[in-house]
Amino acid sequence: MPVFQLSARLLTLPPLRRRLLLISADALLIPLAVWLSFALRLSEFWPPQLQACLWLFPLTWLVALPLYGFTGQYKGITRYAGSRVLYAISARNLAVVLVLHSIEMAAPWPAPPQSSWFLLWFLLTGLTGLVRLALRDVLQAVNTSSRRRRQVGAVIYGAGSAGVQLAAALRYAQSHRVVGFLDDDPQLWNRYVNGIPVLAPQRLAGLIERQKPSQILLAMPKISRSERRRIIDGLQPYRLPVLQVPSVDDITSGRTRIDALRPIAIEELLGRDPVPPNLELLQATVAGRSVLVTGAGGSIGSELCRQILALGPARLLLLERSEPALYTIDQELQQQLRHQQLRHQQIHQLELDQGPDQGPDQLIVPLLGSVTDRALLDQLFADHPVQVVFHAAAYKHVPLVEGNPLAGLANNVVGTRTLLQAAIAHGVERLVFISTDKAVRPTNVMGASKRLAEQILQAMAQELALRGSPTVCALVRFGNVLGSSGSVVPLFRRQIDAGGPITLTHPEVIRYFMTIPEAVQLVLQASALAQGGDCFLLDMGEPIRILDLARQMVALSGLSLRDDQHPNGDIAIACTGLRPGEKLYEELLIDAESQPTSHPLIYRAQETFLEPCRLWPLLDALEWAVARHDQSTALDLLARLVPEWQRSAPPRSGADRLTPDPSSGPRRPDAGDAAAIPAG
Repeated sequence: MPVFQLSARLLTLPPLRRRLLLISADALLIPLAVWLSFALRLSEFWPPQLQACLWLFPLTWLVALPLYGFTGQYKGITRYAGSRVLYAISARNLAVVLVLHSIEMAAPWPAPPQSSWFLLWFLLTGLTGLVRLALRDVLQAVNTSSRRRRQVGAVIYGAGSAGVQLAAALRYAQSHRVVGFLDDDPQLWNRYVNGIPVLAPQRLAGLIERQKPSQILLAMPKISRSERRRIIDGLQPYRLPVLQVPSVDDITSGRTRIDALRPIAIEELLGRDPVPPNLELLQATVAGRSVLVTGAGGSIGSELCRQILALGPARLLLLERSEPALYTIDQELQQQLRHQQLRHQQIHQLELDQGPDQGPDQLIVPLLGSVTDRALLDQLFADHPVQVVFHAAAYKHVPLVEGNPLAGLANNVVGTRTLLQAAIAHGVERLVFISTDKAVRPTNVMGASKRLAEQILQAMAQELALRGSPTVCALVRFGNVLGSSGSVVPLFRRQIDAGGPITLTHPEVIRYFMTIPEAVQLVLQASALAQGGDCFLLDMGEPIRILDLARQMVALSGLSLRDDQHPNGDIAIACTGLRPGEKLYEELLIDAESQPTSHPLIYRAQETFLEPCRLWPLLDALEWAVARHDQSTALDLLARLVPEWQRSAPPRSGADRLTPDPSSGPRRPDAGDAAAIPAG
């Protein structure tokens, strides 16, 4: 079309020539507006009063064009003109009319009708504004027509402010072609947003048939998790990828734009809606305190560090044995600290033992080492007086620990005992141990090692209470957290990206899930409730079948399952059989009844444990066996210490193969055997 060809040529003109064209257009529109202000007011094509006021034509030119240029009317980019441009044009033309009216009152010239001044302002604004908006639409249409084949057809779910802003951003970005809005509000149905219809969600099937969109964009950043889950469940039958806008916090903080679309993560659908934290409990143990987090680079440890830093500790010490993990979390926390300082517009002033000249970065102290190193721990507590310890360092991957049991026992059992002994010796006020539901009636070495670590803490807490020591020890036990290393969620995501199949160990496996931030928030609150020897349980919500989780992740990807009924599907699910030591389901209690606390999602249980007089000799023997790489003896002792765990023939791999088992088969030592083994 000639108009589009002309507009395409306009896009290629240098900026100066385009400005000259706009000035020329305004120069033609100004006399047109003057004439129309008289003709409309007096209802004549060329009224006599206009003949007497010909002075108005050149004077309007002389006033309007310089004022337009001086106030920046020709500096804007026309293809992005919007309502603000129209408001600015209206203000400029009001200034033009006021200047002309002032000159007319001061000069002895014939005066036009008073009401024509209003008409002149209205016509100048309408004509000059209309030209720019029309030119904007033509230029955008030209630009869009060249990219239309590459645009993604999309439906926006949510016709509120976020949806409207998203549509506008996508229109300017020209990456998507919005074919319709969906909204749950009946008052918005069958209405239009910038010419785009707003429909009920039930009409999506017809919209897909007519417009063939490729994506659904969820533009409702404030909705709850349960509401988001309801919407996604309703969209899954249409087999279209669902993307969403960022959260309100990310948008308002400037970290991202509203059109930075991202896939909906399964973590955002699982579990319950978050319960607002009790701020008093949240801050009670860490605000203004010197805090140590072990395993600071792990999934739970790193989130503990983030939340503790946000609560304003006096000092945060990060103990981590992995150099890359420690470097990563240290860099992230330093950046978080700088952002916090900018938000509060002040620099943290520390009053620590090392003196007043320390910079703000000394608030965070990265320490490379292991909880099994007693000398390191003693030096740490001597150099940095610690008041609160969160012990999150552990080996937690069931198959790896099953194949390398001595490493798991050294880290999870010996490390916990060593840390507790060092913390108590140096007068730490509070120590919180992060445990797992796999410690309950364990079927694997990892779970048994965590249960034994729990007993160590409970036994030490009993002795502390008898001695009247002020140190408070407690453990917090919870189930799977979403997104942690080794979690099924990232594994399934990688398998889907690779085209499948998704591998399940068993179709009936169920697990409890909680997001890492929610779990850590509850751990921090539970720490404030500790009285000594407490076993806190977190309400994990409803259990989820892993097979259903896999199916939902496939649907979120816009793909279909491939099975006997759907042989042409995209992703298959394969069951490989339960791994050694794996349970079909997990639980949080052994044989105790949980009691409510002041927090609705935190419960307290008093679990039974071996008395210290029986526990310590067996534990000394276990440490001796681990130190000598005597796997058979170590596992026999573990079975004595954790009777719920029944030892099976363990696989031998990794470092545990360094020392061969001298016996022909496993041997369970009796009490005399344990007592006869010297303590290491």
